Amino acid sequence: MKHNRSAEYYRRAREALAGGVSSQFRSFEYPHPLFYEAGRGSRITDVDGNTYLDFTLSQGPLILGHSHPEVVDAVAQATSSGQIFAGQHLAELELAETIGRLVPCADLVRFSLSGSEAVHAALRAARVHTGRTRFLKFEGHYHGWFDNVAVSVSAPSADALGSRVQPRPLPWTAGRPSSSDTEVVTACWNDLEGVERALASDPDGIAAVITEPVMCNSGCIMPSDGFLEGLRSLCDFYGAVLIFDEVITGFRLGMSGAQGFFGVVPDLATFGKAMANGFPISALAGKAELMNHVARGTALHAGTMNAGNPTVAAAVATLKILERDRVHERLFRLGSELAEGLRRVSAEAGHPLRVEGPGPMIHTGFTDVEQIKDYRDALSYDGAKFARFVAGMHRRGIRLIGRGLWYLSAVHTEADIEEAVTAAAKVLAAI
Repeated sequence: MKHNRSAEYYRRAREALAGGVSSQFRSFEYPHPLFYEAGRGSRITDVDGNTYLDFTLSQGPLILGHSHPEVVDAVAQATSSGQIFAGQHLAELELAETIGRLVPCADLVRFSLSGSEAVHAALRAARVHTGRTRFLKFEGHYHGWFDNVAVSVSAPSADALGSRVQPRPLPWTAGRPSSSDTEVVTACWNDLEGVERALASDPDGIAAVITEPVMCNSGCIMPSDGFLEGLRSLCDFYGAVLIFDEVITGFRLGMSGAQGFFGVVPDLATFGKAMANGFPISALAGKAELMNHVARGTALHAGTMNAGNPTVAAAVATLKILERDRVHERLFRLGSELAEGLRRVSAEAGHPLRVEGPGPMIHTGFTDVEQIKDYRDALSYDGAKFARFVAGMHRRGIRLIGRGLWYLSAVHTEADIEEAVTAAAKVLAAI
C-alpha cells in the first residue's frame, strides 16, 4: 500500500498540530499517522484510496460501525432544530430515563463530553460523600489523562512499579504536580489481598476504589472469579465508594454494561464510547445517595457543551438500535469466531499468540506466559513482534490497534472474520 498523500498531509500537520495529531495515542499508527476520508460499515478509507477492514472502530465507540444511517439521520434532525440551548431538552430526559432503566446502579445520571470528565466527577462525588481524599486505582488501568489518574498506566518494567506487596505509584506524564501522588494508592488487578492491605492501611483516607470491570487498556484481562464481588464487599466494609469505569464495557458487554454482565453493582459508573456510536458524550450514573451531591451542587459538575442536541440524539438512537436489534448476541458470537480462528492459525504457525477477552472486544499479543492476570503479567508481551504483526495486517488491509485490542461491531460479518483470520495466517507465516 502507498501512503503518499497521507505522508504529505502528516508533514503539514506537524507544522500546524502539536505532533501532527489531536490525541497522543494516534501518533502510534503504522506506518505513521494516516489521514482518512470516509468510513462506511466495517470499512474505512484513507486519502490515498486504501480501504481497510476496521477493528479499531475509532478506539471502540463505533459499536454500530461507521456512519450508521439511523444514527446519522437522528443527528441531522436534532441539529436542524438547534445545536445547544444552555437548557434542557426532551431527548436529554429520554436518554437519562433509558440509562436509568438499563443500568443497575443508575438512580440518577449526569452527562459530560468525555470519559475523563465523567471519571473526574465520580471521584469528586465520592470525596464529598465520604469526607475522604484518596482513591485506589489498579496498575495498567486507564481512567483518562487528568493529573490525578495519570499514574501507573504504563511502565518500562515491573521493577519500576515496586513490589506486588507494596506497589509504587508511577507518574505517567511530566507536568503533574507532586501533590497528585498523595491522592492515589495503587494495587495489582485481581489481587484482593492487596486491595484489603491498602484499605486497611488508611481506612479513614480512601474515598473510592475505581476499576475497569474488564481490564481493557492493557490487554483484555477478565476479573478472576469473585474479584469484583470481593471489591464490592471490601468497599462496603471500609466505607469506600466502588466506581466502575465502564467507558469501554458500557453498552458493549450488554445493555446493562459490565455490572449486568457480572452481576456486581457499583455505587457509581462512568460511560462513554459505545453509548453514542462515535459522538462525544459521556455519562456518570450512580446511586441516589451519591448523585444527590451532584444534584445539590456540593459536588460541582458543569459544562457548556454538556448534553448538546446532536450528541444526545446520537446516544438515544444508538441505545435504541442496540436494544431493538439484540446486537450483543452477534458481537459475542463473532468475537468468539475471531478468537478461535486466531488461536488456530497461530498454533499452526507455531507462534505463542495469546487471545483473551469476552468477545465484543478481544486482545492479542505474543507471550509464553500461560496466565495473564494483571498488568505486570501483560508486560511479558513481545511488543516488537506484535508491531510486525500489525504492520503485516495493515499491508493486507486489516486495521488494528497497536496495543492489541480488537473491537467488534454490529456490521462486521462472518466474511469479515474469515478475511481477518486468513490475513493473520499469512502474516504469522511470514514473521
